[in-house]
Amino acid sequence: MHDDRSLVEARLKRVLDERIRPAVHPESTPLDVAVWTAPGEPVPVAEGLAGPVEPIAVGDRWGAPWGTSWFRVSGTVPEAWAGRTVEAVLDLGFDENMPGFQCEGLVYRPDGSPVKGLNPRNQWVRIGAPVAGGEEVLLHVEAASNPVILDYHPFLPTQLGDKDTAGDKPQYVLARMDLAVFDETVWELIQDLEVLGELMQELPEDGMRRHEILRAISRCLDAVDLQDVGGTAAAARAELAEVLAAPAAPTAHRISAVGHAHIDSAWLWPLRETVRKVARTTANMTALLEDEPEFVFAMSQAQQFAWIKEHRPEVYARVKQAVADGRLVPAGGMWVESDTNMPGSEAMARQFVHGKRFFIDEFGVDNDEAWLPDTFGFAAGLPQIIKAAGSKWLLTQKISWSTINKFPHHTFNWEGIDGTRIFTHFPPVDTYNCSMLGREIAHAARNFKEKGVARHSLAPSGYGDGGGGTTREIIAKAARMRSLEGSARVEWETPEEFFTKAEAEYANPPVWVGELYLELHRATLTSQAQTKQGNRRSEHLLYEAELWAATAAVRTGAAYPYEQLDRIWKTVLLHQFHDILPGSSIAWVHREARNTYAAVAAELTAIIDAAQRALAGEGGTELVFNSAPHTRRGIAAGAGAAPAAAAAPAELTARAGGGFVLDNGLLRVEVDARGLVVSAYDLAADRETVAPGTAANLLQIHPDFPNQWDAWDVDEFYRNTVTDLTDLDELSPVAGESAAVRVVRGFGSSRVTQVLSLAPGAKRLDIDTEVDWHETEKFLKAAFPLDIHAERYASETQFGHVYRPTHTNTTWESAKFEACNHRFVQLAEPGWGVALVNDSTYGHDVTRTVRDTDGGTTTTVRVSLLRAPRFPDPETDQGVHRFRHALVPGASIADAVAEGYGVNLPERRIQGGRPVDALVSVSNPAVVVTAVKLADDESGDLVVRLYESTGGRATATLAVSCEVRSATVTDLLERPLTDAAAEQPVLDAEGSVALSLRPFELRTLRLRRA
Repeated sequence: MHDDRSLVEARLKRVLDERIRPAVHPESTPLDVAVWTAPGEPVPVAEGLAGPVEPIAVGDRWGAPWGTSWFRVSGTVPEAWAGRTVEAVLDLGFDENMPGFQCEGLVYRPDGSPVKGLNPRNQWVRIGAPVAGGEEVLLHVEAASNPVILDYHPFLPTQLGDKDTAGDKPQYVLARMDLAVFDETVWELIQDLEVLGELMQELPEDGMRRHEILRAISRCLDAVDLQDVGGTAAAARAELAEVLAAPAAPTAHRISAVGHAHIDSAWLWPLRETVRKVARTTANMTALLEDEPEFVFAMSQAQQFAWIKEHRPEVYARVKQAVADGRLVPAGGMWVESDTNMPGSEAMARQFVHGKRFFIDEFGVDNDEAWLPDTFGFAAGLPQIIKAAGSKWLLTQKISWSTINKFPHHTFNWEGIDGTRIFTHFPPVDTYNCSMLGREIAHAARNFKEKGVARHSLAPSGYGDGGGGTTREIIAKAARMRSLEGSARVEWETPEEFFTKAEAEYANPPVWVGELYLELHRATLTSQAQTKQGNRRSEHLLYEAELWAATAAVRTGAAYPYEQLDRIWKTVLLHQFHDILPGSSIAWVHREARNTYAAVAAELTAIIDAAQRALAGEGGTELVFNSAPHTRRGIAAGAGAAPAAAAAPAELTARAGGGFVLDNGLLRVEVDARGLVVSAYDLAADRETVAPGTAANLLQIHPDFPNQWDAWDVDEFYRNTVTDLTDLDELSPVAGESAAVRVVRGFGSSRVTQVLSLAPGAKRLDIDTEVDWHETEKFLKAAFPLDIHAERYASETQFGHVYRPTHTNTTWESAKFEACNHRFVQLAEPGWGVALVNDSTYGHDVTRTVRDTDGGTTTTVRVSLLRAPRFPDPETDQGVHRFRHALVPGASIADAVAEGYGVNLPERRIQGGRPVDALVSVSNPAVVVTAVKLADDESGDLVVRLYESTGGRATATLAVSCEVRSATVTDLLERPLTDAAAEQPVLDAEGSVALSLRPFELRTLRLRRA
């Protein structure tokens, strides 16, 4: 037999595209259309419905960037269509390749009740099935003219990312506004042909099944009369029935399809637009759930449910009913799908606290899974947090985006820094937007790495990023693949059903230990510095506000600001979304974030100030409040007292050869005539910190133009070109109790001012940096070459630290050329170490070389300060930035922890009448308190969360300076632990609690006050 495969395949494509698809709506009549363009921001539904409309025709342009147009469409169903299915086909100017990335709409009835959303993959509204004929149709469409930011030529700089710069040129052309007959038989034929045609392409060319399908498709196309597709569609379908009925092999891979619409809470659109995206998507999905009894839809991010509840209560009522019916599944148990690298310990915990509590309170759902399909890598402290929140599973697919190493598992146990293991699944379909294409399903089956020991994988199915969700076409294709020879088996299931089956069939999964590092998007640790700084400062202000408000409530009876703190926490957690905190959103998002963080800081500072004044009382004595979890300058953690006697003053003297020497008896620091640190000598250890022949605090600038994903990526070749910034505009002493010098440099169009200071009694060199940054596509780093030989270094992460190699023996190590830290990185040889701490930066790199001069090792830590990508925000990071770092010679891990907290929680000074004792204290500095607060249920119970910070075992006593009746170990949601292995605390006669903690173990204690 001659090989005519390519002939039949080409025929199938053309006949489908040019004859069969157009026949889905064989008859149509135009609707009358009028429009009102709302001025400014979106208006309430009632106002939109009542807006003064003007006629508009198909072919007319509409929609300024970020505008809202209210279309009024009306018409009459022809009498001749009686007994047939009729739909409104509403094409606002869609590009079917951009669902979620361009214009969208939400359809309303005249009474203001929502019908469904419109997007490029969902342009229809059912009018009747069947109709009687003669019905009057009146619909309103709230259409958002969101501009296309990520176009076919991606990553080009654009001013469209902010309404202030986007202009008012209409973006779209109204394409179709019709009433049309819907031919269901033709539509079903399309699904048949798509499923079989796509499956055929994935089968072996010499396999019997592929040729059976080819012959059936050929007969089917022969049966289609191209001038009467509707009249011959049933006969054409009959030719396919036999090949569609052939069952899947018993050994076929099994895919749990989960309806999904990954909606970025902000990205290439602002937060306010996400509110509407969620409403459109959930309106569609609840309607689809009513039509499709087997379909299951999962939706993550409690924040998005909260938005619907507040802004679209009619849609929310439908959502609540679908959840009650078990069809719509609140997934993930987090406030948003956050970044997990940069959020601090307590913030990462609160993502689960607020997310899970919302789902429990609203729906009675307590998630067992964390659902993070698109997050840019996963910190090694996360498994313990997931478990402490009462969950046990994790789903993500993002690691499949890594560009260097291929991850060896799809289903495995992920072990965190404390030894906690979480059953984890990476969907082998390698997308969170599966649309049931044959190539997606075949890829999932071929790609699955657990073959022979497991058979189940999950496929998040529906259009996402900008929302949209699952379509009737996706559901129809899945139905055909429920059991289809040559294909994986597809069945709609909830995440819980999938994980239960996957865990049951895989009793001894492999284990991955440590962080799940994404070998991509490394620059998200640096882009949009002010957003990152706002996050870090908000986290620490929240710690302070809870600490002092709880102390004041217990000591003075002051009202504890439950609702205010709850609201602020949710605001901060929202801004940890994985395109806000990483700095990869449009200019509008980051402009609003800066304003939001400023408001948060003002509000929290007011809470702190009021609480401290209530505690200190009236008086003229200066009191120093120490919010840090370690004793500082003689003042206990969480206490306020008169300042201790000053240490011996630090000295500033001239340096031979130019520059200055800073000396406080603990450290001697030399700054040369270039303003560079050429020596940082630990006097007690008789040890130099800076590698010989080098200079520390050396600012370096690189060209930074990655191959793609400008705000997200830094490619390794950026290192090939570097300029050391050594030209000096000013080097001068700074008056004060510290020995300090000012260093000013100009470079390019920018200017940097640094103050290097050595405080009395401090064993650290403080570096305050101000950069007036006006570069483009550049990367600014500060280098610290250290005279230390270390094969690994520590980076702080949630509730501990993670070790990374300083070498690049394998591609797994070399891929980590940019990594994340929280407050510190620390390197050590036996008996001596050095730390670099910071108040708001996250990205860094560590390299090492061997010196020719003496054979010693130079290990260089470089802090990433600023970038200047031009997409999606063409003005990224332009302007003034301020950072604080400190070099801490002789620092152990414990020292690094303490200094990191210290630089992020500066002392506060007020006038008062009495000292303030700490509400809680811990006897072992290795055990660090991350939260002191009143219980969220407003019972008045005191909640303390703490962890072992050094990576060793620790015993300690927690003392509480109020009468306590009982102590209970709880989960993060402050619920008593029922785990038999949970150690329950015992109160001694003084009301103290004895603690014994494993390395990096976190523990939450609930203390019932008398």
